[in-house]
Amino acid sequence: MPKVVGVSLAGIVVLAVAGGGWVLLREPPPAATAAPPAGGTVPVTVGNVVQRQQVNGTLTYDGAYTVTGHGGTVTRLPAIGATVRRGRALYEVDGRRVPLLYGARPAWRALRLGMTNGVDVLQLERNLRALGHTGLTVDRHYDLGTYWAVRRWQRAARLPVTGAVPLGQVAFLPGAVRVTGHDVKTGQPASGQVLHGTGAAPVVTMDLDPAVSPSLRRGDRVRVTLPDGDTRPGRVTRISGVAQTVQPDQDVGEASSTIPVTVRLSGKRFRMLDQALVQVDITTEERENVLTVPVVALLAQPGGKYAVVTVTGGRRAAVPVEVGLFDEVAGTVEVTGVTEGTMVEVPAG
Repeated sequence: MPKVVGVSLAGIVVLAVAGGGWVLLREPPPAATAAPPAGGTVPVTVGNVVQRQQVNGTLTYDGAYTVTGHGGTVTRLPAIGATVRRGRALYEVDGRRVPLLYGARPAWRALRLGMTNGVDVLQLERNLRALGHTGLTVDRHYDLGTYWAVRRWQRAARLPVTGAVPLGQVAFLPGAVRVTGHDVKTGQPASGQVLHGTGAAPVVTMDLDPAVSPSLRRGDRVRVTLPDGDTRPGRVTRISGVAQTVQPDQDVGEASSTIPVTVRLSGKRFRMLDQALVQVDITTEERENVLTVPVVALLAQPGGKYAVVTVTGGRRAAVPVEVGLFDEVAGTVEVTGVTEGTMVEVPAG
C-alpha cells in the first residue's frame, strides 16, 4: 500500500503519495452555519450535476519519433522546435530534400513498378492522394496509376522525376513531427539516426493512483486548466494496462504504483510550455435532470443536515433539504426537499 499523507488547505485536500507525486482533491465547499443576511434570490432549477476529481498532469507533445537516413551526406537540417508536416522537407541529403510522408511503417525498400504488393505501397498511395494527386487506386499494388502519380508528385516536389521512390527519398512517420534534436551535423553521413522529435499534438500525461484509474475509460471527457488559468476540453486517449512502480526518495516510505494516462486536448491551437504542470478535472459521477441550488445557499444544521431559506411573498423560511452531488465547477449542489421554481436565498455580495 502506498503511504498517503493528507493536508487540508482552504478546502483543498493535498495528498502526498509516497514516490507518486501530489494529488489534489476538493472537499465539498462549507455551508453557512447560520441564516445569511437577506440578499438575492435564485430559483431551484433542474439540471445536470457533475462530480469531479482533480489531479495533476504534465503538458507535453504526443509521441516520440526518430528519423533514420539511408546514405549520402546531410546537407541541411531543420531548426530545433520546427514542426514539419506532410510533404515538407525533414532534412536534405546531397542537396535534395527528403519529404515527410505519413505512415506507421518505416520505409524498408524501394517503391517501383513490378514490386510485390505491400502496406508500404498503400502508405505511399494514401499520401499521394492526400497531396492532391489523383488517377490512382489506393491499394497495396504499385501499378501504372501509381507510377504516373509518383512522377507528378516528384515534379511538384522538385525531386528527380523517375516514377519510382528509392529507399531514402522519403521518410514515413505517423504524423507531423516537432523537431527536438539533431543526431548528426551537416556534412556527416546520413546513415543511422539523423534527428528526433515528438508529435505536434499537445497532450497531457498523468500518473493515476490505481484506485482512481478503474473509473476512467478511453474516450472519457476531461477538463484541463492550463498554467495561465485558461481551460481546455480533453479526451482520454490512452490508459496503460501496466502499472509503474515508483520508488520512494532516499528509501523513505514505501514504493507506490501509478497508471500512466494520456489526454488529447481539443479546441483552438495555443502557445504551450512543454512539461508545464496543469490540473485535470476527471468526471467521477454525473446525474442528469436533478434539482439544484447554488452551494452558497446551503445552511448547515445540527446532525450534519442542511437547509435552504425559501422566500415566498416576502416571507423567509428555513426548509430542510437532502444534498447529493456537489458540482464545484458550476458551484451547484443536488438537493431534494424543495420543488422546481422555488426561490431560495443566497448571501448578498
